[in-house]
Amino acid sequence: MTPFATTELPSTPDAIAPDGSEVRLLCRVAGGSMAHFRLPPGACSKAVVHRTVEELWFVTAGEGELWRRGGGEEDIVALRAGVSVTIPVGTVFQFRAAADSEIAIVGATIPPWPGDDEAVPAPGHWQPS
Repeated sequence: MTPFATTELPSTPDAIAPDGSEVRLLCRVAGGSMAHFRLPPGACSKAVVHRTVEELWFVTAGEGELWRRGGGEEDIVALRAGVSVTIPVGTVFQFRAAADSEIAIVGATIPPWPGDDEAVPAPGHWQPS
């Protein structure tokens, strides 16, 4: 069995994330997993907190905002193609797409995404759509 994997971005979502975003699964290794997340124009995710994983996000298309709170800090960051952000374990976060632009993000989850009960609903900053 080869240790290599190759994945092409699926044309349709594999799942809907606990936060409400579309998820397209990408490659996975023992230490982490990758996925593509998308919100349509004007959509806002539900706020969640991860129990055991941290994430690295890279915005590939569109514009929007990310709100995150954790470790005694809180911020809102503008999301646009080329921006990368961290979501440490235990961070409450929520993101939204601009009214006239979808937002598309590739995220790496470390360790790999463990399953549906990883993301726990939390009070957010914005009203989810």
